[in-house]
Amino acid sequence: MRASRQYADGGFINTYPASTLRDLQQKTSLVDFMFRDKEHRVPSRPLPSLDPRAAWTRRVQSGLRTTWLGHSTVLLEIDGRRVLTDPVWGDRASPFSFLGPKRFQPVPVAIDALPPLDAIVISHDHYDHLDYVSIRALAALNVPFITSLGVGAHLETWGVPPDRIIELDWWESTTIVDGLTITAAPSHHFSGRGLKDRNTTLWSSFVMRGDRHAVFFSGDTGLSPLFTEIGQRLGPFDLVMIEVGAFHPSWGSIHLGPENALQAWAQLGSGRFLPVHWATFNLAMHPWAEPAEVLYAQSPEGLVMPLLGEPFEPDHAEAVQPWWRKLVQEPRKHAPLQMASKPSR
Repeated sequence: MRASRQYADGGFINTYPASTLRDLQQKTSLVDFMFRDKEHRVPSRPLPSLDPRAAWTRRVQSGLRTTWLGHSTVLLEIDGRRVLTDPVWGDRASPFSFLGPKRFQPVPVAIDALPPLDAIVISHDHYDHLDYVSIRALAALNVPFITSLGVGAHLETWGVPPDRIIELDWWESTTIVDGLTITAAPSHHFSGRGLKDRNTTLWSSFVMRGDRHAVFFSGDTGLSPLFTEIGQRLGPFDLVMIEVGAFHPSWGSIHLGPENALQAWAQLGSGRFLPVHWATFNLAMHPWAEPAEVLYAQSPEGLVMPLLGEPFEPDHAEAVQPWWRKLVQEPRKHAPLQMASKPSR
């Protein structure tokens, strides 16, 4: 860890400059987060979802298929291999079982119903990405865990055998099985699970490359020049999974938000765009469906927004259907979400 270029003065640092400045004039308080506009930050009823198990038994025609299971948890099927990203089945993104952001609804499928996995990727140690309940269950499987420097200590403590933990620094790669290489790449974020462990572990994005396809997974990150370099060094990509939710102007470059996610996608330079890190937990002040609305209003070619639990092949993806609009609550006070009209072109 100390040998890493990202390590300095007893902790990890962001070595790429931020592209978004913090707007401290819009800084929020804990009272704002706990009470203001809260009714618009949670869907009025459960999201539509599908049971993916039957589809998982069918052959992947194109060689690449993904299933978004909520937040940043995605089952990726790539050239005959299966990778699970940031597995979170826990009820709350919190150190407490009784307090903290509660998930909108259960994951569409239980951990013990997952198909055989070849690798589990964990981007960093925040509670909405590294979940104790999930790791304890997944530790029983004979599957390698690929993660950022330092995060392996949590995994080992929670029951993952050390010989199944692979920690990577940025730009380092590991080959799990023939035809599947996983590379850690930069991100602009931070780490920590308590008051005294800020930035003691690294945060990363990841690239999964099979025999014929490559997928980029952003983890958590803000906007910076790193995306251009990732695209040049590790691309081209067939699919990019980029975080779009839980953003605020006063946070600066620790999260993207939908507009900056579109810029990051453009900098990466290739691949269809699957938004992640949204519609699962109430982690910010914006309405829960705002990321989807902003992306849909931009109407970029290549955007894919499947239902929760819906296996889909990016090569066969159809035009986006705004399924989330059926769940947006009726207008109320406190500046409710305004629907964006899809531009004609």
